[in-house]
Order: sequence, then C-alpha cells, then structure tokens
Amino acid sequence: MRDQTIRTHSHRRRRGRRRAPVAAASVALTAAASLLLAGCATGGGGDGRTQLDFFQFKGEALEDFQQIIDDFEAENPDIDVVQNQVADADTLIRTLLVKDRTPDVITLNANGNFGRLAQAGVFHDFSDDPVLETINPAVQEILADLGTFGDEVNGLGYVNNADGIIYNIDIFEEQGIEVPETFDELIQVCEQLQDAGITPFYGTLGDAWTTLPSFNGLGAYPAQEGFFDEMREEGADVGADSSVSFQQDYQEVLDQQAQLYSFAQEGYRGRTYDDGNAAFANGEAAMYMQGIWAVNPILGVNPDINLGIFPYPTENPDDRLLVSGVDVVVTMGKDAPKSEEAMRFIEYLFREDVITAFAASQFMIPSVEGAELSDDPAIQSVAPWFEEGRITGFIDHQVPPGIPLDATVQQALFTGDADQALATLDREWAKVAARTIPVTGE
Repeated sequence: MRDQTIRTHSHRRRRGRRRAPVAAASVALTAAASLLLAGCATGGGGDGRTQLDFFQFKGEALEDFQQIIDDFEAENPDIDVVQNQVADADTLIRTLLVKDRTPDVITLNANGNFGRLAQAGVFHDFSDDPVLETINPAVQEILADLGTFGDEVNGLGYVNNADGIIYNIDIFEEQGIEVPETFDELIQVCEQLQDAGITPFYGTLGDAWTTLPSFNGLGAYPAQEGFFDEMREEGADVGADSSVSFQQDYQEVLDQQAQLYSFAQEGYRGRTYDDGNAAFANGEAAMYMQGIWAVNPILGVNPDINLGIFPYPTENPDDRLLVSGVDVVVTMGKDAPKSEEAMRFIEYLFREDVITAFAASQFMIPSVEGAELSDDPAIQSVAPWFEEGRITGFIDHQVPPGIPLDATVQQALFTGDADQALATLDREWAKVAARTIPVTGE
C-alpha cells in the first residue's frame, strides 16, 4: 500500500517512470505525519550537504518539482532538497507547525487555510527579500486579502489559475459573436445562440462545487471595497439589518447566476463536472462556467477544440475583473534555521526560466513579471488581465469552511429561492463568528 507521503531524493529518482497515482493513497494521516516529522528532523545527508525539506501539496506537480530540484542541486551541490509530496496538506501542515517541525520550504494552495496560518504569525516575512520585487503586485494583493500577520508579506504567489467563462472560439466566430463586455450583452449572446439552435451553457449542478466558479465570478463585484472585512467586523451580528450581509449585497448575484443557468441544457441538474468536460469538448454547448483547470481535461477529450476565457461581465465594461486564485504559494517558517539555504532554493524557483517551464507544464499563469506565458489560446486570452493587474481573488476563500457555501448556492439554483439561501449564509456566518476567536497580527 502506498503512503500519502512521497519522499523523493534526486539521487535515487528513477528516470522515465510514469507518475504515480498519489491521490489514491489511503494510509492514515498520522502515519504520513510521522514520516514527514522524521524528514523534517534531519539536518543533513551525512555528506556535508545541507538537507532541505520541501513540503509540496500538488501530486500532479511532483515530477515538475523534481526536475527543478535536480537542476537546482546541480547548480548548488552543497544543498540536498527532499521533496515531501502530501495529499492532505492543509491538515498536515498544521500538525507539523504544532509539533514545531516546520518544513524548510513550503508550498500550499492559497486558500482561507493559508490566510489563517499567515495571520497566526507562523511564516517568514518576505517584505525585504528581493524576490518579492519580481512578482506581479496584483498577485500579492490576492494573498494579502486572505490574511497576513500585521503588515508582513507571508507568502509569495507562484502560479495562478483563472476563473471565467470558457467559450468555444470557433462557435463564436461562426455566429459572428464578439466576447460580451456587459452582463446584458452576455444575455444577448445567450439568446442569439439559442435562436441558432446552439446550447449557450453546459451546466453541471450534479456536483455542488461547480456552482462556485460562477458564484465567484459574479460575486467578485459586490465583494470589492472591503465587503468581507466589514462582514468580519459585524461577526455574529451579520443579518438582514447589519451594515453588510449576503441578504443585502448578494441578491443580484444569485439572480444573475440563475439567469445564466436558465440557458443551460436540459438535465443540467444531474450532470457532473466530468460530464461537462466531455460534452463541452464535443461541442454540445458554446460556453462553460468553469475555470482554467478544466481546459486540460477538455483538451484530453478533444485536442483540436479552440478555447478562450473571458471574465464574468458586469454593468460597466471598465469595471470587469478576472477572478484568479494563487494556485501555489511559496513560503517558509518564521525564524527558519536554514533560512539562507531555503532562500536560495526559493529564489531559484522564481527564476524566469524555471517558473515559465513550470507554469506551462501545469497550464497556469506564472506570477513573475516578464515570465513567458504558454501560447495556448486559453492562456493568451487571460494574459491581458494579469498584465494590467485587473484580477481579484476567489470570494469562497473568504468564507469560513464551516459554512456550506456550495450546497447552499446549489439549493438556490434548484429551488429558485435566493432569499432563503442568502438568509442561510448570513445565519451560518453569524454562528461561525460567535464561536470563533479572531486571529490578528501584532
């Protein structure tokens, strides 16, 4: 039985092996933690080299990171980097931090869990490190919105995804359709497609989480100007009569989301994400409410499909923002004992040629300004939004994990009762806030 933890030393790695199915491992978390704890405890390989424990959460990136490690060690023969790839990174990193076994270099998904850890003051402050100057400031702003310790910079955005409306470029061109810049134009596009006998959207409500890409895209606009900061200030008092609330600020979002799903195919309530990828790849709809992560599965079904991505439009074209998440954030522990060697590895990760190759392989957008993007049409279609800094983070990362956001939004789309869904979200927010002790920086 394979363990959840995969530890790879570059000098033992077998070349040419197929990637192992790491996500299928089923050993208990405590066993995985014990292996990582042992790995974190070692200071060197017995040959005079400094050993760095590289905590890495993406199973699909194991081989890419191992290649980076191999190349780094060739240039830095005094350092041995051990990659520890884990399946449940959010839980395990907390275990390691509590046991004071912080890995030397850490990658995590930049979600709410990362923000809460950053607020706790457990990560290094990169404010004065030169590598920070190479990164797109808009990417770093997304990280800062998740949470920081005081005014510190507690992580470095590595590669980003994009959440927008995926569209079939060939269908748009055949129908003479321009990418819509306002929500009203988007509805007109849907009506034109429908009149031509083309299904505008492929819906997949059989998986509750697939409601979130469109909720994030449409909901990004009312979230601007500090909505979630005010929600946290209201805390247990959030409700219909508070200064901000889901009931007050998100009615239009759910109404617009329901309107878009009204243009989906018959039976969309029972279709899954996998169904959607295959159907969209086969040309069964012109648009798909998903993110850039769906492009590779779509291309796996139909490598010849011509795809682009545009942001969810709003009333004013100039206000449009592309929702993006930092798919990989790089950090290290506060007061790390091997900080000099760890920073050398981090600086190498952010070298333009290194991050360019990694981003292309992972079908992501590199954070380093000046790094080349893949020439794939989907990547190129979102590039201007990153270049202009017109990106914003996922709002579901701002929602406490105890709130059933996806199931609540799914229920609203099933029943058409947006009022009940919004009241539920406010009630759940207040309940979580009532039992949560705020974590603040110094």
